[in-house]
Amino acid sequence: MIFCSILLLKPNHMDFGESFESSINRSDYTILVVDDVVSNVLLLKILLTKENFKVLTANNGYTCIEIAQNNHPDLILLDVMMPDINGFETAEKLKSDPATADIPIIFLTALNAPSDLVKGFQVGANDFLTKPFNKEELVMRVMRQIQLVFAKRIIESQNAELKRTISNRDKMYSVIAHDLRSPMASIRMVLNLLVSTISSELIGEELFSLLDKANKESEETHDLLDNLLKWTKSQTGRINVVHQNFDISDVLIGIEDIFSLIAENKKQKINFDKQTGSIMVRADKDMLNTVLRNFMSNAIKFTPEGKDIDILVDKQDKFVKVSIRDHGVGISPERIATLFSAGQTTYGTNNEEGSGLGLQLCQDFARKNGGDVMVESVLGEGSTFSVFVPLMPEEA
Repeated sequence: MIFCSILLLKPNHMDFGESFESSINRSDYTILVVDDVVSNVLLLKILLTKENFKVLTANNGYTCIEIAQNNHPDLILLDVMMPDINGFETAEKLKSDPATADIPIIFLTALNAPSDLVKGFQVGANDFLTKPFNKEELVMRVMRQIQLVFAKRIIESQNAELKRTISNRDKMYSVIAHDLRSPMASIRMVLNLLVSTISSELIGEELFSLLDKANKESEETHDLLDNLLKWTKSQTGRINVVHQNFDISDVLIGIEDIFSLIAENKKQKINFDKQTGSIMVRADKDMLNTVLRNFMSNAIKFTPEGKDIDILVDKQDKFVKVSIRDHGVGISPERIATLFSAGQTTYGTNNEEGSGLGLQLCQDFARKNGGDVMVESVLGEGSTFSVFVPLMPEEA
Protein backbone atom coordinates (compact mmCIF):
# COMPACT_ATOMS: atom_id res chain seq x y z
CA MET A 1 0.00 0.00 0.00
CA ILE A 2 1.42 3.38 -1.00
CA PHE A 3 1.28 6.15 1.59
CA CYS A 4 -0.71 9.19 0.58
CA SER A 5 1.55 12.22 0.74
CA ILE A 6 -0.31 15.52 1.03
CA LEU A 7 1.79 18.61 0.37
CA LEU A 8 0.24 21.38 2.45
CA LEU A 9 0.92 24.42 0.29
CA LYS A 10 -0.43 27.91 0.82
CA PRO A 11 -3.28 28.23 -1.64
CA ASN A 12 -3.03 30.87 -4.34
CA HIS A 13 -6.04 32.73 -5.68
CA MET A 14 -7.83 30.44 -8.14
CA ASP A 15 -10.99 31.00 -10.11
CA PHE A 16 -12.92 27.76 -10.15
CA GLY A 17 -16.44 29.08 -10.11
CA GLU A 18 -16.17 31.37 -7.08
CA SER A 19 -19.47 33.09 -7.75
CA PHE A 20 -21.18 29.71 -7.93
CA GLU A 21 -19.21 28.38 -4.96
CA SER A 22 -20.29 31.32 -2.82
CA SER A 23 -23.84 29.95 -2.95
CA ILE A 24 -22.72 26.62 -1.52
CA ASN A 25 -22.79 25.99 2.21
CA ARG A 26 -20.04 23.39 2.60
CA SER A 27 -21.36 22.22 5.95
CA ASP A 28 -24.42 20.85 4.09
CA TYR A 29 -22.24 18.35 2.22
CA THR A 30 -20.79 15.07 3.45
CA ILE A 31 -17.67 13.45 2.00
CA LEU A 32 -16.80 9.80 2.57
CA VAL A 33 -13.03 9.16 2.70
CA VAL A 34 -12.00 5.56 2.01
CA ASP A 35 -8.42 4.32 2.51
CA ASP A 36 -6.91 1.36 4.32
CA VAL A 37 -4.05 3.49 5.64
CA VAL A 38 -5.17 5.20 8.86
CA SER A 39 -2.75 8.13 8.52
CA ASN A 40 -4.10 8.91 5.04
CA VAL A 41 -7.65 8.91 6.35
CA LEU A 42 -6.76 11.19 9.27
CA LEU A 43 -4.95 13.70 7.05
CA LEU A 44 -7.85 13.87 4.59
CA LYS A 45 -10.37 14.15 7.40
CA ILE A 46 -8.50 17.05 9.03
CA LEU A 47 -8.05 18.81 5.70
CA LEU A 48 -11.70 18.50 4.61
CA THR A 49 -13.06 19.33 8.07
CA LYS A 50 -11.08 22.57 7.99
CA GLU A 51 -12.81 23.30 4.69
CA ASN A 52 -16.13 22.97 6.61
CA PHE A 53 -17.23 19.68 5.04
CA LYS A 54 -18.75 16.87 7.06
CA VAL A 55 -16.51 13.82 6.82
CA LEU A 56 -17.19 10.10 7.14
CA THR A 57 -14.42 7.51 6.96
CA ALA A 58 -13.97 3.87 6.01
CA ASN A 59 -10.88 1.66 5.86
CA ASN A 60 -12.04 -0.87 3.24
CA GLY A 61 -14.42 -1.33 0.34
CA TYR A 62 -17.10 -3.28 2.19
CA THR A 63 -17.38 -0.65 4.93
CA CYS A 64 -17.47 2.04 2.24
CA ILE A 65 -20.47 0.37 0.59
CA GLU A 66 -22.30 -0.04 3.90
CA ILE A 67 -21.75 3.59 4.92
CA ALA A 68 -22.74 4.84 1.47
CA GLN A 69 -26.00 2.87 1.59
CA ASN A 70 -26.88 4.06 5.09
CA ASN A 71 -25.72 7.70 4.90
CA HIS A 72 -25.71 8.54 1.18
CA PRO A 73 -22.74 10.95 1.21
CA ASP A 74 -22.48 13.67 -1.43
CA LEU A 75 -19.00 12.58 -2.60
CA ILE A 76 -16.67 9.62 -2.12
CA LEU A 77 -12.88 9.91 -2.11
CA LEU A 78 -11.91 6.31 -2.86
CA ASP A 79 -8.46 4.78 -2.70
CA VAL A 80 -7.77 2.26 -5.46
CA MET A 81 -5.18 -0.07 -3.89
CA MET A 82 -6.96 -1.76 -0.98
CA PRO A 83 -7.08 -5.38 0.25
CA ASP A 84 -10.13 -7.63 -0.11
CA ILE A 85 -11.85 -5.57 -2.79
CA ASN A 86 -9.98 -2.71 -4.44
CA GLY A 87 -11.37 0.70 -5.33
CA PHE A 88 -12.43 -0.31 -8.84
CA GLU A 89 -14.45 -3.27 -7.52
CA THR A 90 -15.97 -1.09 -4.81
CA ALA A 91 -17.01 1.49 -7.38
CA GLU A 92 -18.64 -1.19 -9.53
CA LYS A 93 -20.75 -2.35 -6.58
CA LEU A 94 -21.71 1.22 -5.70
CA LYS A 95 -22.76 2.01 -9.27
CA SER A 96 -24.78 -1.19 -9.60
CA ASP A 97 -26.94 -0.22 -6.60
CA PRO A 98 -29.65 2.37 -7.44
CA ALA A 99 -29.37 3.74 -3.88
CA THR A 100 -25.71 4.73 -4.37
CA ALA A 101 -25.31 4.88 -8.14
CA ASP A 102 -25.57 8.67 -8.34
CA ILE A 103 -22.86 9.41 -5.74
CA PRO A 104 -19.83 10.92 -7.52
CA ILE A 105 -16.46 9.22 -6.95
CA ILE A 106 -12.95 10.67 -7.04
CA PHE A 107 -10.30 7.96 -7.14
CA LEU A 108 -7.17 8.51 -5.05
CA THR A 109 -4.38 6.54 -6.66
CA ALA A 110 -0.70 6.32 -7.46
CA LEU A 111 -1.61 4.50 -10.66
CA ASN A 112 -1.38 6.80 -13.64
CA ALA A 113 -1.12 4.48 -16.62
CA PRO A 114 -3.68 5.17 -19.36
CA SER A 115 -5.18 1.69 -18.87
CA ASP A 116 -5.78 2.45 -15.18
CA LEU A 117 -7.50 5.72 -16.00
CA VAL A 118 -9.68 4.01 -18.60
CA LYS A 119 -10.57 1.28 -16.12
CA GLY A 120 -11.49 3.89 -13.52
CA PHE A 121 -13.85 5.76 -15.83
CA GLN A 122 -15.37 2.49 -17.01
CA VAL A 123 -16.40 1.62 -13.45
CA GLY A 124 -17.87 5.06 -12.82
CA ALA A 125 -15.15 7.49 -11.79
CA ASN A 126 -16.00 11.19 -11.97
CA ASP A 127 -12.40 12.29 -11.46
CA PHE A 128 -8.89 11.10 -10.53
CA LEU A 129 -6.45 12.54 -8.04
CA THR A 130 -2.93 11.16 -8.39
CA LYS A 131 -0.82 10.68 -5.29
CA PRO A 132 0.99 12.61 -4.02
CA PHE A 133 -1.27 15.64 -4.33
CA ASN A 134 -1.44 19.04 -2.65
CA LYS A 135 -4.18 20.63 -0.64
CA GLU A 136 -5.10 23.18 -3.30
CA GLU A 137 -5.60 20.56 -5.99
CA LEU A 138 -7.61 18.35 -3.66
CA VAL A 139 -9.95 21.15 -2.61
CA MET A 140 -10.36 22.29 -6.20
CA ARG A 141 -11.33 18.83 -7.45
CA VAL A 142 -13.65 18.23 -4.49
CA MET A 143 -15.37 21.58 -5.07
CA ARG A 144 -15.82 20.82 -8.76
CA GLN A 145 -17.83 17.73 -7.85
CA ILE A 146 -19.73 19.50 -5.07
CA GLN A 147 -20.67 22.26 -7.50
CA LEU A 148 -22.05 19.66 -9.88
CA VAL A 149 -24.03 18.08 -7.04
CA PHE A 150 -25.31 21.53 -6.07
CA ALA A 151 -26.32 22.30 -9.66
CA LYS A 152 -28.01 18.90 -10.03
CA ARG A 153 -30.06 19.52 -6.90
CA ILE A 154 -31.15 22.92 -8.18
CA ILE A 155 -32.24 21.36 -11.47
CA GLU A 156 -34.08 18.55 -9.68
CA SER A 157 -35.79 21.05 -7.41
CA GLN A 158 -36.82 23.21 -10.35
CA ASN A 159 -38.05 20.18 -12.28
CA ALA A 160 -40.11 19.07 -9.29
CA GLU A 161 -41.58 22.56 -8.95
CA LEU A 162 -42.29 22.68 -12.68
CA LYS A 163 -44.06 19.30 -12.52
CA ARG A 164 -46.16 20.54 -9.62
CA THR A 165 -47.03 23.70 -11.53
CA ILE A 166 -47.98 21.75 -14.66
CA SER A 167 -49.98 19.26 -12.60
CA ASN A 168 -51.86 22.09 -10.86
CA ARG A 169 -52.45 23.82 -14.18
CA ASP A 170 -53.81 20.68 -15.82
CA LYS A 171 -55.96 19.98 -12.78
CA MET A 172 -57.33 23.51 -12.96
CA TYR A 173 -58.06 23.13 -16.69
CA SER A 174 -59.80 19.84 -16.06
CA VAL A 175 -61.91 21.23 -13.21
CA ILE A 176 -62.86 24.31 -15.21
CA ALA A 177 -63.81 22.31 -18.28
CA HIS A 178 -65.63 19.57 -16.37
CA ASP A 179 -67.54 21.85 -14.00
CA LEU A 180 -68.52 24.38 -16.64
CA ARG A 181 -69.37 22.01 -19.46
CA SER A 182 -72.59 20.65 -17.90
CA PRO A 183 -74.22 24.05 -17.17
CA MET A 184 -72.95 25.31 -20.52
CA ALA A 185 -74.65 22.38 -22.24
CA SER A 186 -77.92 23.30 -20.56
CA ILE A 187 -77.58 26.94 -21.60
CA ARG A 188 -76.78 25.87 -25.15
CA MET A 189 -79.81 23.59 -25.31
CA VAL A 190 -82.14 26.35 -24.07
CA LEU A 191 -80.72 28.88 -26.54
CA ASN A 192 -80.96 26.38 -29.41
CA LEU A 193 -84.61 25.81 -28.53
CA LEU A 194 -85.36 29.54 -28.33
CA VAL A 195 -83.68 30.35 -31.65
CA SER A 196 -85.50 27.50 -33.40
CA THR A 197 -88.95 28.41 -32.02
CA ILE A 198 -88.93 32.23 -31.81
CA SER A 199 -88.89 34.42 -34.89
CA SER A 200 -87.59 37.95 -35.33
CA GLU A 201 -91.14 39.08 -36.08
CA LEU A 202 -92.24 37.95 -32.61
CA ILE A 203 -89.51 39.62 -30.51
CA GLY A 204 -88.03 42.15 -32.89
CA GLU A 205 -84.97 42.04 -35.15
CA GLU A 206 -82.53 43.52 -32.64
CA LEU A 207 -83.47 41.19 -29.77
CA PHE A 208 -83.51 38.15 -32.08
CA SER A 209 -80.04 39.11 -33.36
CA LEU A 210 -78.73 39.22 -29.78
CA LEU A 211 -80.36 35.88 -29.02
CA ASP A 212 -78.83 34.32 -32.14
CA LYS A 213 -75.41 35.72 -31.21
CA ALA A 214 -75.72 34.28 -27.69
CA ASN A 215 -76.69 30.92 -29.18
CA LYS A 216 -73.62 30.82 -31.42
CA GLU A 217 -71.32 31.86 -28.62
CA SER A 218 -72.76 29.18 -26.34
CA GLU A 219 -72.00 26.59 -29.05
CA GLU A 220 -68.41 27.81 -29.36
CA THR A 221 -67.91 27.93 -25.60
CA HIS A 222 -69.24 24.41 -25.16
CA ASP A 223 -66.94 23.14 -27.94
CA LEU A 224 -63.97 24.92 -26.34
CA LEU A 225 -64.71 23.39 -22.93
CA ASP A 226 -65.09 19.96 -24.50
CA ASN A 227 -61.75 20.31 -26.33
CA LEU A 228 -60.09 21.65 -23.19
CA LEU A 229 -61.26 18.69 -21.12
CA LYS A 230 -60.11 16.17 -23.74
CA TRP A 231 -56.77 17.94 -24.25
CA THR A 232 -56.09 18.02 -20.50
CA LYS A 233 -56.87 14.33 -20.16
CA SER A 234 -54.62 13.58 -23.11
CA GLN A 235 -51.72 15.62 -21.73
CA THR A 236 -51.96 14.03 -18.29
CA GLY A 237 -52.24 10.48 -19.63
CA ARG A 238 -55.79 10.06 -18.31
CA ILE A 239 -57.27 9.28 -21.70
CA ASN A 240 -56.95 5.79 -23.14
CA VAL A 241 -56.66 4.95 -26.82
CA VAL A 242 -59.16 2.19 -27.56
CA HIS A 243 -58.32 0.70 -30.96
CA GLN A 244 -61.19 -0.87 -32.81
CA ASN A 245 -62.02 -1.89 -36.35
CA PHE A 246 -64.80 0.10 -38.02
CA ASP A 247 -65.98 1.43 -41.36
CA ILE A 248 -64.84 5.01 -41.74
CA SER A 249 -67.67 5.70 -44.20
CA ASP A 250 -70.18 5.31 -41.36
CA VAL A 251 -68.30 7.95 -39.36
CA LEU A 252 -68.27 10.36 -42.29
CA ILE A 253 -72.00 9.92 -42.94
CA GLY A 254 -72.60 10.76 -39.28
CA ILE A 255 -70.39 13.87 -39.54
CA GLU A 256 -72.30 15.02 -42.63
CA ASP A 257 -75.67 14.52 -40.92
CA ILE A 258 -74.62 16.42 -37.78
CA PHE A 259 -73.19 19.44 -39.59
CA SER A 260 -75.59 19.74 -42.54
CA LEU A 261 -78.08 21.80 -40.53
CA ILE A 262 -75.32 24.08 -39.20
CA ALA A 263 -73.99 24.54 -42.75
CA GLU A 264 -77.47 25.37 -44.06
CA ASN A 265 -77.65 28.30 -41.62
CA LYS A 266 -74.74 29.81 -43.58
CA LYS A 267 -76.26 28.71 -46.90
CA GLN A 268 -73.44 26.20 -47.33
CA LYS A 269 -73.61 22.67 -48.72
CA ILE A 270 -71.57 19.66 -47.58
CA ASN A 271 -70.62 17.31 -50.42
CA PHE A 272 -69.82 13.68 -49.65
CA ASP A 273 -70.01 10.74 -52.03
CA LYS A 274 -71.88 8.11 -50.01
CA GLN A 275 -70.97 5.56 -52.68
CA THR A 276 -67.37 5.59 -51.52
CA GLY A 277 -67.81 2.04 -50.26
CA SER A 278 -66.64 0.32 -47.12
CA ILE A 279 -63.15 1.24 -45.88
CA MET A 280 -62.18 -0.53 -42.68
CA VAL A 281 -59.74 1.28 -40.40
CA ARG A 282 -58.24 0.56 -37.00
CA ALA A 283 -58.29 3.49 -34.58
CA ASP A 284 -60.08 5.00 -31.61
CA LYS A 285 -63.48 5.89 -33.04
CA ASP A 286 -64.23 8.64 -30.51
CA MET A 287 -60.85 10.30 -31.12
CA LEU A 288 -61.34 10.18 -34.90
CA ASN A 289 -64.81 11.70 -34.48
CA THR A 290 -63.29 14.52 -32.45
CA VAL A 291 -60.71 15.22 -35.17
CA LEU A 292 -63.23 15.25 -38.01
CA ARG A 293 -65.76 17.34 -36.07
CA ASN A 294 -63.11 19.96 -35.38
CA PHE A 295 -62.10 20.01 -39.04
CA MET A 296 -65.71 20.32 -40.19
CA SER A 297 -66.55 22.99 -37.60
CA ASN A 298 -63.58 25.06 -38.78
CA ALA A 299 -64.52 24.56 -42.44
CA ILE A 300 -68.00 25.93 -41.80
CA LYS A 301 -66.59 28.75 -39.70
CA PHE A 302 -64.09 29.93 -42.32
CA THR A 303 -66.20 29.42 -45.45
CA PRO A 304 -68.35 32.33 -46.68
CA GLU A 305 -72.08 31.91 -47.27
CA GLY A 306 -73.02 30.08 -50.43
CA LYS A 307 -69.77 28.11 -50.74
CA ASP A 308 -69.47 24.31 -50.63
CA ILE A 309 -67.49 22.09 -48.27
CA ASP A 310 -66.19 18.72 -49.50
CA ILE A 311 -65.45 15.49 -47.65
CA LEU A 312 -62.78 13.53 -49.54
CA VAL A 313 -61.49 10.00 -48.98
CA ASP A 314 -58.25 8.71 -50.50
CA LYS A 315 -56.84 5.25 -49.76
CA GLN A 316 -53.03 5.41 -49.62
CA ASP A 317 -50.85 2.39 -48.88
CA LYS A 318 -51.42 1.57 -45.17
CA PHE A 319 -53.54 4.65 -44.46
CA VAL A 320 -56.74 6.30 -45.56
CA LYS A 321 -56.49 10.06 -45.99
CA VAL A 322 -59.72 11.77 -44.95
CA SER A 323 -59.89 15.43 -45.94
CA ILE A 324 -62.28 18.29 -45.23
CA ARG A 325 -61.91 20.89 -48.01
CA ASP A 326 -63.42 24.34 -47.76
CA HIS A 327 -63.55 27.19 -50.24
CA GLY A 328 -63.01 29.91 -47.70
CA VAL A 329 -60.49 32.55 -46.69
CA GLY A 330 -57.41 30.29 -46.80
CA ILE A 331 -54.31 30.48 -44.62
CA SER A 332 -51.13 32.46 -45.22
CA PRO A 333 -47.92 30.38 -45.58
CA GLU A 334 -46.32 31.93 -42.48
CA ARG A 335 -49.29 30.88 -40.31
CA ILE A 336 -49.38 27.28 -41.49
CA ALA A 337 -46.14 26.47 -39.63
CA THR A 338 -47.70 27.43 -36.28
CA LEU A 339 -51.26 26.38 -37.00
CA PHE A 340 -51.21 23.36 -34.71
CA SER A 341 -49.75 25.30 -31.78
CA ALA A 342 -51.96 26.11 -28.83
CA GLY A 343 -53.09 29.67 -28.28
CA GLN A 344 -53.58 30.63 -31.95
CA THR A 345 -56.73 32.78 -31.94
CA THR A 346 -58.55 32.89 -35.28
CA TYR A 347 -61.79 34.42 -36.53
CA GLY A 348 -64.35 33.02 -38.95
CA THR A 349 -66.29 34.76 -41.70
CA ASN A 350 -68.98 35.79 -39.19
CA ASN A 351 -66.35 36.73 -36.57
CA GLU A 352 -66.59 33.33 -34.85
CA GLU A 353 -63.64 33.12 -32.49
CA GLY A 354 -61.43 30.03 -32.26
CA SER A 355 -58.70 29.26 -29.73
CA GLY A 356 -56.57 26.94 -31.87
CA LEU A 357 -56.77 24.34 -29.12
CA GLY A 358 -58.98 22.13 -31.30
CA LEU A 359 -56.30 21.77 -33.98
CA GLN A 360 -53.65 20.89 -31.41
CA LEU A 361 -56.01 18.26 -30.03
CA CYS A 362 -56.56 16.90 -33.55
CA GLN A 363 -52.84 16.46 -34.10
CA ASP A 364 -52.41 14.83 -30.70
CA PHE A 365 -55.28 12.38 -31.25
CA ALA A 366 -54.14 11.50 -34.78
CA ARG A 367 -50.61 10.71 -33.61
CA LYS A 368 -51.89 8.68 -30.67
CA ASN A 369 -53.59 6.46 -33.24
CA GLY A 370 -50.49 6.01 -35.38
CA GLY A 371 -51.48 8.61 -37.97
CA ASP A 372 -51.02 12.33 -38.42
CA VAL A 373 -52.64 15.50 -39.74
CA MET A 374 -51.75 17.94 -42.48
CA VAL A 375 -53.05 21.12 -44.01
CA GLU A 376 -52.90 22.48 -47.55
CA SER A 377 -54.08 25.99 -48.23
CA VAL A 378 -54.12 28.81 -50.75
CA LEU A 379 -54.81 32.26 -49.35
CA GLY A 380 -58.14 33.53 -50.64
CA GLU A 381 -59.12 30.18 -52.17
CA GLY A 382 -59.56 27.77 -49.28
CA SER A 383 -57.94 25.09 -47.14
CA THR A 384 -57.88 21.31 -46.92
CA PHE A 385 -57.37 19.68 -43.52
CA SER A 386 -56.53 15.97 -43.64
CA VAL A 387 -56.12 13.18 -41.13
CA PHE A 388 -54.29 9.94 -41.92
CA VAL A 389 -55.94 6.92 -40.28
CA PRO A 390 -54.31 3.45 -40.27
CA LEU A 391 -56.19 0.90 -42.34
CA MET A 392 -57.24 -2.37 -40.76
CA PRO A 393 -54.37 -4.81 -41.45
CA GLU A 394 -56.49 -6.87 -43.85
CA GLU A 395 -57.31 -3.69 -45.80
CA ALA A 396 -53.72 -2.42 -46.10
